[in-house]
Amino acid sequence: MSTKDLHIPEVNREKSAHVLAIRLSAMGDVAMTVPVIRTFMATYPNCKITFLTRPFFAPMFKGIPNIEIYKADVKGEHNGVMGLGRLARELRNHEIEMVADLHNVLRSNVLKSVFYLYGIPVKQIDKGRAEKKKLTQEDHKRFRELKSTHQRYADVFTELGFPLDFSNHVFPEKQQIPTKIDEIVSNSSKKYLGIAPFAQHDSKVYPADLMEKVLEKLNTEDNTQIFLFGGGSAETKKLQSWEKQFENCISVAGLLSFEEELALISNLDAMLSMDSGNGHMAAMYGIPVVSIWGVTHPFAGFKPFGQPLENSLIPDLEKFPKIPTSIYGNKYPEGYEFAIRTITPARVVKKINSVLN
Repeated sequence: MSTKDLHIPEVNREKSAHVLAIRLSAMGDVAMTVPVIRTFMATYPNCKITFLTRPFFAPMFKGIPNIEIYKADVKGEHNGVMGLGRLARELRNHEIEMVADLHNVLRSNVLKSVFYLYGIPVKQIDKGRAEKKKLTQEDHKRFRELKSTHQRYADVFTELGFPLDFSNHVFPEKQQIPTKIDEIVSNSSKKYLGIAPFAQHDSKVYPADLMEKVLEKLNTEDNTQIFLFGGGSAETKKLQSWEKQFENCISVAGLLSFEEELALISNLDAMLSMDSGNGHMAAMYGIPVVSIWGVTHPFAGFKPFGQPLENSLIPDLEKFPKIPTSIYGNKYPEGYEFAIRTITPARVVKKINSVLN
């Protein structure tokens, strides 16, 4: 659902408020807040946002005016009910006036209770759990596209009195390419393609043997510079092996800081990702994203921001009619872990080339 399908209340650009926005994790979910926050600040330039999250995510918000990242130390001084109470007092003393809870989990609900005692209004995201249950259930499945997570975030600000319209969103300028990358590919005329081949759950990961066929085909075309994204020792080892195998591939795992990775992503011509955070990080810069889906489905509301549905490659639903089997890819019937294999390498390469060209 887009904002064109909704009634957008009249906007008063002169309104001002100090809003606390809460989204503690995960990386992809935080990345999905970025276009929302960017739209909010462009629509209401007199406002200020304090964003409560992990400090690691701060580079995502680079360039957005009037925003401060507030560190949530939930494993240290803000741990437990007492720690969260301490955090709420800190934020009250920070002179916040209202709260947009974009997470709606146990921790943010504890904070909400304390904020209510302080007389600070709180609005929370409606995650649409009942709708998502109907979408993922095996029997009597209601297969339809649900409201996007981006719109669910925006709805929270609307409830606080600050309606948002994504048609007013403007993507940022490209950042400077990291020096380590520029030294390798300086003055290259090739298209820049990012590939992030991993995800949290194996059911959402395109099998390595098929991904190798994608890389092999793209490598032979010799008009595309491929950057491989991932983290962790096992992932890094795999990416480095592909870097050695294919001359047009560069693994950035362990080579760049997170902020440098984002700067590189902002310069891509396209990103190939799973249903994972890298797709959302590319989309927040307006980079075309080709996404590969396994047992999850973009209808659940996690399609990258501003991307056409046809860029989402899904398995053969005639062979695997129970898809989506879960929202996060952690639950599926026996045999469905192979559903993603019905997305052929030729189909992936064709879609990438159509986007790049």
